[in-house]
Amino acid sequence: MAPTSEWLSQWEQQRDKLKCPVDLNDYFVLPEIAGKQLAVIDIGPTSIPTGQILVRDPLCYLEHMEEQPYFQTAPVGTYSTEVCVVKPDEDGDCARYAAVRLRFSDAPAVRFEEALIGHEDILGMEDDEFFGFNVDAGLACICDKQAHLAFCDFVSRWHQEHPEGNLYDDYFAVLFAKSFRENPQYQRDAGDWLNWTIPDTDCHIPMFQSGFGDGAYPVYWGYDQAGEICQIVVQFIDIQLAYS
Repeated sequence: MAPTSEWLSQWEQQRDKLKCPVDLNDYFVLPEIAGKQLAVIDIGPTSIPTGQILVRDPLCYLEHMEEQPYFQTAPVGTYSTEVCVVKPDEDGDCARYAAVRLRFSDAPAVRFEEALIGHEDILGMEDDEFFGFNVDAGLACICDKQAHLAFCDFVSRWHQEHPEGNLYDDYFAVLFAKSFRENPQYQRDAGDWLNWTIPDTDCHIPMFQSGFGDGAYPVYWGYDQAGEICQIVVQFIDIQLAYS
């Protein structure tokens, strides 16, 4: 559902509140933040056939057909999925995924602004708040609307064929474990990411661990100097705040 003209007017007036408080470029270019060593890994393609993007927990929310994409659109294409990893430390903590991004062009992002669906209560937003999306199964994904509909169809068929089944335990778990065996760096043995192609389609939906697990997380559009959208970034960890 498209946002109303009244909502868009409020959005224009409140856009300063939607700016990311940190420069997310740093996550993908600096070797260290707040004493934590960082790495960037490519977990394969994300398919964006319509430019309408959702970011959701794939096991808890993506299967709902009524889920809506962000009101702004991205350039259509297939893009590498980059993950900023906080490397495992000497205290025994595992690799944590601090952010995931798609770059739609080579133009650098000069500002980051929260991605919204178009019905949020912007006027009620406090300066230190964000809207974000909810994670309840420790996973997230960046998904095009066309892929979302195909995912809903797949899940519906799967449950019809496996009425007593659990989608993760009985389907995805073996695929995540295979991802770990094939790409063990910065993954736990049960798998922390999976580049999944929806059966009977050519749509890629990478799924990935959500930093510290369940919670609410912001998503940001990156804008270039000309004001065009050039990135989308899912931020799971404010590295400076969490580790300083």
